[in-house]
Amino acid sequence: MSENTPETEVVKVRLAPDAAHILNAMPQPVITVGADLNVEFVNDAAEQFFCVSRTVLLRHPLSEFVSFGSPLLSLIHQVMEHNASVNEYGVELASQRFGEKSVDVQVSPIVDVPGQVLVILQERTMAHKMDRQLTHRGAARSVVGMASVLAHEIKNPLSGIRGAAQLLEQSASEEDRMLTQLICDETDRICKLVDRMEVFSDERPIPRVPINIHIVLERVKQLAANGFASSLKIMEQYDPSLPPVPGDQDQLIQVFLNLLKNAAEAINRPDGEIIVTTAFRPGVRLAVPGSRERVGLPIEICVIDNGPGVPDDLLPYLFDPFVTTKASGTGLGLALVAKIVGDHGGIIECESHARRTVFRVLLPMHSVTKFEETKEI
Repeated sequence: MSENTPETEVVKVRLAPDAAHILNAMPQPVITVGADLNVEFVNDAAEQFFCVSRTVLLRHPLSEFVSFGSPLLSLIHQVMEHNASVNEYGVELASQRFGEKSVDVQVSPIVDVPGQVLVILQERTMAHKMDRQLTHRGAARSVVGMASVLAHEIKNPLSGIRGAAQLLEQSASEEDRMLTQLICDETDRICKLVDRMEVFSDERPIPRVPINIHIVLERVKQLAANGFASSLKIMEQYDPSLPPVPGDQDQLIQVFLNLLKNAAEAINRPDGEIIVTTAFRPGVRLAVPGSRERVGLPIEICVIDNGPGVPDDLLPYLFDPFVTTKASGTGLGLALVAKIVGDHGGIIECESHARRTVFRVLLPMHSVTKFEETKEI
């Protein structure tokens, strides 16, 4: 037995680094927890999930990184007590560090290390994001047909009504002129609404040139700081090494100008602030309709505000046409944003809690085609 001991130890030394590399390559957060809920191991994805460095995580029990009475802690205690694996779906985790997240949890005992359990978390938002994005695009397409009908069937008779009101105004009394002016103002308002909807019927392909997203965001920030958000604090957290995105600069400015304006209007507090962040997030891929191709969406842009948040009942329908939280809103702004982002091959998602609402846009990065490579040579 003594002759085999060194060989066994060598095998363990060789396996340990390989296991760590495999776990660090996994996109799902993976941690091992021992006695008193002490964290024994975390992979790279777990650091991002908990918004804490590996060094800090390994120094403290898991209970310090989730809210008191978290169902995750109960599942870990259950596995430790019965020594049997447990799967739980749709578990809500909360923390001051990362807010609220919905996850699927798998907790299993580690047979070779008594007293320790393996915890694997699968964040549900990404799968839901893909499904909801398809719904957003379908809703935008429904507005396309409606816009075409409204343009022809409503704007023409409205022009006749306005013309008739102007003729009546010439021979009307002062009191009646107020009514004819009211008719003109209301027909103009309806025409403007139809004009906004006509944007949805534009099915022309967008020009796809490489765009520096930070130039877009700086332009939007400048417009916001000198206009509707002049009284708010606008901060930025940029990754300066981001590659360009393919698309149309004017349309992208419209997207983020709309998102910043919504954030500014939602904030009603003296300490209001908007944070604009950019990051490179590899691993997110979206299937292209009508083909087997999957496009990577590594460019992440977030617009974060500390307003009261979006009501829970409106959140699933936020990008649908005519859905709005504003008393005087038309509900077309975010629907148009979703359409433009979809036209650029990306997705948009909203996560909202009290004092923290995040609009997250994921876009593909520009890739040089063979034609462009030949042209450059």
